Amino acid sequence: MKAIRRFTVRPVLPEPLGPLSDLARNLRWSWHTGTRELFEAVDPEGWEAAGRDPVRLLGAVSATRLAELAADRAFVDRLTAVAADLDAYLHGDRWYQRRDAGLDGPDADADTPPAADGDGGGDLPAAVAYFSPEFGITAALPQYSGGLGILAGDHLKSASDLGVPLIGVGLLYRHGYFRQSLSRDGWQQETYPVLDPHELPLTQLREEDGTPAQVELALPGGRALRARIWQAQVGRVPLLMLDSDVEENGPGEREVTDRLYGGGSEHRLLQEMLLGIGGVRAVRAYCRLTGHPVPEVFHTNEGHAGFLGLERIRELTAEDPDGAGFEAALEAVRAGTVFTTHTPVPAGIDRFDRALVAHHFGADGELPGVDVERVLGLGLETYQGGDPNLFNMAVMGLRLAGRANGVSLLHGAVSRQMFAGLWPGFDADEVPITSVTNGVHAPTWVAPEVAALGARQIGEARAEQALSVGGRGRWEAVAGIADADIWEVRRTLRARLVDEVRERLRASWRQRGAAAAELGWIDGVLDPDVLTIGFARRVPSYKRLTLMLRDPERLTRMLLDPERPVQIVVAGKAHPADDGGKRLIQELVRFADDPRVRHRIVFLPDYGMGMAQNLYPGCDVWLNNPLRPLEACGTSGMKAALNGCLNLSVLDGWWDEWYEPDFGWAIPTADGSAAIDENRRDELEAGALYELIENRIAPRFYDRDRPADAVAGGEAMPGRWIEMVRRTLVTLGPKVVAGRMVREYVERLYAPAARAHRALDTKAAAELAAWKYRVRTLWPYVSVEHVETVSAGVAPATAELGATLSLRVGVALGELRPDDVEVQAVAGRVGSDDAIADARTFPLKPSGGPDAEGRWVYEGPLALERTGPFGYTVRVLPSHPLLAGGADLGLVTLPTEAAGTHAGVLMR
Repeated sequence: MKAIRRFTVRPVLPEPLGPLSDLARNLRWSWHTGTRELFEAVDPEGWEAAGRDPVRLLGAVSATRLAELAADRAFVDRLTAVAADLDAYLHGDRWYQRRDAGLDGPDADADTPPAADGDGGGDLPAAVAYFSPEFGITAALPQYSGGLGILAGDHLKSASDLGVPLIGVGLLYRHGYFRQSLSRDGWQQETYPVLDPHELPLTQLREEDGTPAQVELALPGGRALRARIWQAQVGRVPLLMLDSDVEENGPGEREVTDRLYGGGSEHRLLQEMLLGIGGVRAVRAYCRLTGHPVPEVFHTNEGHAGFLGLERIRELTAEDPDGAGFEAALEAVRAGTVFTTHTPVPAGIDRFDRALVAHHFGADGELPGVDVERVLGLGLETYQGGDPNLFNMAVMGLRLAGRANGVSLLHGAVSRQMFAGLWPGFDADEVPITSVTNGVHAPTWVAPEVAALGARQIGEARAEQALSVGGRGRWEAVAGIADADIWEVRRTLRARLVDEVRERLRASWRQRGAAAAELGWIDGVLDPDVLTIGFARRVPSYKRLTLMLRDPERLTRMLLDPERPVQIVVAGKAHPADDGGKRLIQELVRFADDPRVRHRIVFLPDYGMGMAQNLYPGCDVWLNNPLRPLEACGTSGMKAALNGCLNLSVLDGWWDEWYEPDFGWAIPTADGSAAIDENRRDELEAGALYELIENRIAPRFYDRDRPADAVAGGEAMPGRWIEMVRRTLVTLGPKVVAGRMVREYVERLYAPAARAHRALDTKAAAELAAWKYRVRTLWPYVSVEHVETVSAGVAPATAELGATLSLRVGVALGELRPDDVEVQAVAGRVGSDDAIADARTFPLKPSGGPDAEGRWVYEGPLALERTGPFGYTVRVLPSHPLLAGGADLGLVTLPTEAAGTHAGVLMR
């Protein structure tokens, strides 16, 4: 019989064990080794049975065992020490507080690059609200599907370690993402287990009278969407999660937060309205009830939460009904908003039919005080190459954000190209999208054995700082670790992975219908002394899960090589609606099922954080072979690198930015030739992959050129391989940690956004909105009418390095004034098409008043600092002290052909 209702009976902890509850409810245990070891000591077998989840453990431990622990003085003393450590972590000053007080040391900031365009530094925001559709904090809170969620979780954890006053905002999905299994023939199958919030490390946000705090959105037809607010405590950072499965909702509204990335267009739209609009309301409730500082900056992690900007506009217009209205509110909201895009492909962006959005934001829908046409204007693709009938969430995110970024240098460039239509008249490299390269939360992803190596070398406190904050000085000490110690740790981690693979593979085959008598071969799967390659990620087609199968016979020979064998561990999930991705998984599974090779290549279903935390450390090489440049960042390789695993990757995402031969290998690509079709490209790149493994990687791994004195078992060591591991840890380590990433966000984006937010009070926002309206209205009357060079002694077609041209430009401004514009010379190398590359800008200054015809004359020098083909042009841009940049309005005026010659100047 099935129960008609379920609930959780929580244990009553003896008074000496009271701190266990607080430790279990703060997710710092997921990355703090001492806390996890304490819970394991409560009941070692129960700890494993509970999936290493303290909340489940405490719900299952017997009263007798609790009584024993309460009487165990050593355990209680240990508990007291761990609880005191958490209290110090939660309330002590950390990097952010020292930074705000000007007390941070140079080592902490050794890897933070200078702020872009001179922007950054002090005046840190009182708080930042960070919105994401998914968060991967721990396997015990399964609210993530892949890299976006894991990145969001790592962002929160690192913000906590640094003391950044962040509030996370997401949705609580009652089914989470799906659990993956395989049919007998290798086809992906999905199940959606029900999650009970009371069994998760969550607490419910409550009003002062004890009733659950709730947010409400108006829906068309007089309906309402209500959601309660659950809170996860991620170290110092609260994560608010909205749950629509409440009795006050109708059946359809209860299912809005049923599962991650499920349902049709309207279902996704409602999820994103709840995340953005409801999320802002949840933040307001949380700050009101707890006294947490009100956020000055709102960070939208991908476009899913873009509606948060509309809710903040509604708030401002409601607070000031007689003020300047929507446009002024828009300026105030943009100033304090940061938008991060994670996808390099338009297909990865949520786009909704215009009519669907209009229906939900009409007169009887949400935000009745905001005109629906203004809402639509923020997201419609009303630019060349776009579809004006589609509402694009990333486009809205960009239009509502004063600052935007991609997640690697290459992805920033791809994003500028992809969204260039929003800034017509500007070259793609001037599109105002910068980049902050992703990082990973090292305390979560570094194996304890690797962390212990560093702690023995530099001390536990400095090792913890190196993992959480970064700083080259701390990581450079790793260079002194002995070869034997590094190799022994690598062997230990590989052996542990082999054990886990066998256990998971046996469970998978039992799910596929195999009997125990059929599975004796699994005891021989993988070898702890064989070169191990890992590949694990989501399975969209561009990530090319099956590129390794391009020549199955050649792969088989590599796997079975008698002298230099290779073994491969593969994992990944395809989206439930992606049959193409499922076919790729099935193709790989069928290859891995072949009795000839099944001991050398395995596919592990149900990839998630729990599996990943042993998979990354246990591999020797991490493989990544996407179609370049479609990998925005690719943080799995970063997690592997932090454990001394070497990367083998296409030069895409972060690897394009930081690759050096000391760290691994770059797979040559054929993406530069438009003449090569996809099939031929895969063939060429697979051949390059095989070549690297056969002729460079395997020989280096098996070249045992160092004596075996200190290595258990007497195995000689591959000295050149160990040196690559060491260089990976020393040089890549401080770059890939999320502490570096979050510090960049603080200094380059959050701090400038906070200053802009403070500068745009009601009056200033109204003035800026009125100025923008006037400039847009009058811009058609701006023109560049004449350009001339007035320097004596400079030939029109050639000049010498070091000479200076003096430019004189006539500009018609109509009714605008010089204070409204900036006139610039733009110069650089030119190609055969006269396009300027590596451009530099030189401001020109007005010379006196307007002439008799109302033209203004601008003058200035242009230094000839480069040899070779060189050219310049001039342009006029809007200019205002409160603009984030010259391209902010997307307006620019260039010379006409009649304005004068400004072609290339040949330098010698």
